[in-house]
Amino acid sequence: MYKLLLVEDDPDIAAAVTACASAWALEVCAVQDFRNVMTEFAGFAPHIVLMDITLPYFNGYHWCSSIRQVSKVPILFLSSAADRMNIVMAVNMGGDDFVAKPFDTEVLMAKIQALLRRSYDFAPTTPVLEHRGALLDPGSGVLIYEEKEISLTRNEQRILQTLLQSKGNVVSREKLMEKLWATDCFVDENTLTVNVGRLRKKLDSAGLEDFITTRVGEGYLIK
Repeated sequence: MYKLLLVEDDPDIAAAVTACASAWALEVCAVQDFRNVMTEFAGFAPHIVLMDITLPYFNGYHWCSSIRQVSKVPILFLSSAADRMNIVMAVNMGGDDFVAKPFDTEVLMAKIQALLRRSYDFAPTTPVLEHRGALLDPGSGVLIYEEKEISLTRNEQRILQTLLQSKGNVVSREKLMEKLWATDCFVDENTLTVNVGRLRKKLDSAGLEDFITTRVGEGYLIK
């Protein structure tokens, strides 16, 4: 089942779109916290985003730009501000299509289905991982925090991805070494320690202090 993230602050429109999309066998999550859209985006891992332009706190262009920093998920703008300037702006910010309010729900669903077919018939996606506002796209290896990109080496990205995928649970050093080098038979454990240390320094410098916790004799943990 495809998942649709709905970023719409009008409760009547949100309810109508949710009911229609559910009837088309889509799983819908309507954003409730318009201060933290990216947290809901990462937690839900949608296949498509339906985005209003006029929103509380930050507009749809802001959130579209934030999503585009970490994901290529299709974004369909839905707005009463359907003049030429807003349509051009929506596309330039990374939007894939634009539907003007008021809209016909059948037309809206047809556009959503078309975007899903174009995006996923030939290319599976990897969900974005989130913790404490930091967003990691496993597909590209890009880590974003407070709209800044944090450069990671391949090993650092693999370590962080493995820890985020097991968030709340301790990951053993052996498992991390297997993820990095496919075997733990010929790897010096000091090499893993160095990689984790460098990753921690980068996270600390970006403002993500104590992001990774060490459990002595067990491994590492993101909690």
